[in-house]
Amino acid sequence: MRGPERSAEPEGLGRVLQALLRGRPWASGLVLGELGRRWSSVVGDRLSAECRPIRLESGVLFIRASSSAWATQLSFLSGEVRTRANGVLGGEPIREVKVVVGQITPREGDRRRGR
Repeated sequence: MRGPERSAEPEGLGRVLQALLRGRPWASGLVLGELGRRWSSVVGDRLSAECRPIRLESGVLFIRASSSAWATQLSFLSGEVRTRANGVLGGEPIREVKVVVGQITPREGDRRRGR
């Protein structure tokens, strides 16, 4: 199987990057990164210390919570989390929120603030 035909003319870097960003892994990774940077504005400071967005796949945002109690709280608030996350990101890239329980690693900013 051959890929697309190549042109003898060079393409601009902006055009190449746009083509790469249209691919699912790149686009969802950028969205997840932006969401991670603004997570405390989505769920608040206290809850953001107990959970992290870990994956965005086909419109489903997966959040890791530090315990089953926090996972239950997040599940209860999932509609609000989805609405606020979409508001922060602009548009509606998130259709559904799923919560899993697991170890939460400290964020870089938390380590600097002594959390």
